[in-house]
Amino acid sequence: MPWPDPVELSGPHARLVPLARGHHDGLCAATRDGELWNLWYTAVPSPETMAREIERRLGLQAAGSMLPFTVLDTAPDGGRIVGMTTYMHIDAANRRVEIGSTWYAASTQRTALNTQCKRLLLGHAFETLGCIAVEFRTHRLNTQSRRAIERLGAQLDGILRAHQVGPGGALRDTAVYSITAAEWPTVRTHLDWQLSRPR
Repeated sequence: MPWPDPVELSGPHARLVPLARGHHDGLCAATRDGELWNLWYTAVPSPETMAREIERRLGLQAAGSMLPFTVLDTAPDGGRIVGMTTYMHIDAANRRVEIGSTWYAASTQRTALNTQCKRLLLGHAFETLGCIAVEFRTHRLNTQSRRAIERLGAQLDGILRAHQVGPGGALRDTAVYSITAAEWPTVRTHLDWQLSRPR
């Protein structure tokens, strides 16, 4: 049996559904919201590369190293597609996953949507999959992403210097964060408090 199995997760601010090829047009519309593919410090698919990215993620799912999701908002009409996220670098033997390869339409950034998605993914990882730790990784200079990860309650494990070669040959230093199973109850309380605050 694959670990983890595809699953749908939902909360008041977001819904995560298993990635499917039929999500292509909605994902293209979402990535046009902010022209996210132009950000130099992260990799977001453009409308022209979206089909290839969907196939890449589904291929990694078939290989057992990724579980990709399409992110929808929770509008009364059933919601619109607003981004992608994944469990990746899945290590079933050691019950570890990384939450990553995440992007959201610009209009949904700095809303409760990201916090809701992380609450759903972390809750499923610790409470259903029995993970011992969940990782987050981002470019050292992606300060928006690093602040968002830190607001979740994740701790910085360190910086992998000259970790990857990025577009155009630029070297990426990767900031690695994690939340452990022992920390999850406190992090869960914190995230639930954040989501319950008036906005």
